Amino acid sequence: MRRKILSVVLGAVFLATVSFAEAQQPKKVPRIGYLSGVEPTSDSTRVEAIRLALRELGYIEGQNIAIEYRYAEGKLDRLPELAAELVRLKVDIIVVLGGYTPIQAAKNATKAIPIVMSGRGIDPVVAGFVESLAHPGGNVTGLTNLSLELGGKRLELLKEAVRKVARIAVLYDPAAPGSVREVKEVLPVAARALGLTVRSWEVRDADSLERVFAALNKERPDGLYVPAAGPLMRANEKRIAGFALKSRLPSVHDNREAVDAGGLMSYGADLVDSYRRVAYYVDRILKGAKPADLPVEQPTKFEFVINLKTAKQIGLTIPHEVLARADKVIK
Repeated sequence: MRRKILSVVLGAVFLATVSFAEAQQPKKVPRIGYLSGVEPTSDSTRVEAIRLALRELGYIEGQNIAIEYRYAEGKLDRLPELAAELVRLKVDIIVVLGGYTPIQAAKNATKAIPIVMSGRGIDPVVAGFVESLAHPGGNVTGLTNLSLELGGKRLELLKEAVRKVARIAVLYDPAAPGSVREVKEVLPVAARALGLTVRSWEVRDADSLERVFAALNKERPDGLYVPAAGPLMRANEKRIAGFALKSRLPSVHDNREAVDAGGLMSYGADLVDSYRRVAYYVDRILKGAKPADLPVEQPTKFEFVINLKTAKQIGLTIPHEVLARADKVIK
């Protein structure tokens, strides 16, 4: 009987010691890798949206979650190494914001670490990132904006806002598959239906922008279309908007950030809402969900933004009926 009591007491002491030791050990802080093709300043809006959404779910950077940021700053050839760095750091999740190239770099770097994407202008099934939107099947999930499908709507809005528009120049990065598909397949069909002529101009690097701008000054199109692009075009949004402003060229873009930078108008998914949904995926995965089982979401909110200040600077009067449809007017 004494031996039995002694065994029970010793067992209780052992369990109490183990529990105390576990309580003394600091909890593991999840580490999130963040991979972007642009520079930090261009990324500030979406980073802040993700941070705020994570905070609302109880994750506070520097306290119970750590984020490792890696920026390619428009140099796409750096993306594979940056992705490999995050893998070597053994992050718990890699968040990738951008188009095809950053997502592909992360996918090439790891088949084990969950990847949460927010892909602009790409079809992740066609790109081979997921098996289907409903059942991703691998280590990649997240959001896809499928922005290129809205190309016809953007041309239509530009024509309604600038009634004399007939010839439109399209700037695109040939290394961004989403942009290529939009330029080759979507825009020609939409342009014909609207009685517009579109001519595409390749932008292969930042330096080639000046050459394209010089050619456009001679060509004198009636409008400028900047499609859903990759990191190269995103990193140069301010330069493109500045050129359009200086050339008094009405421009239409796929995202509000370009309009904030001085572009005339944009129509596309509400990107801030999409970025906030990234936090949802991070939360689910940290709580044990597998990317393969989390369906890829498409946007549910879209916004039409007009920069009235830019319109005045280029001498354009936006019709009242067009202004009335805008979700936001920058004055």
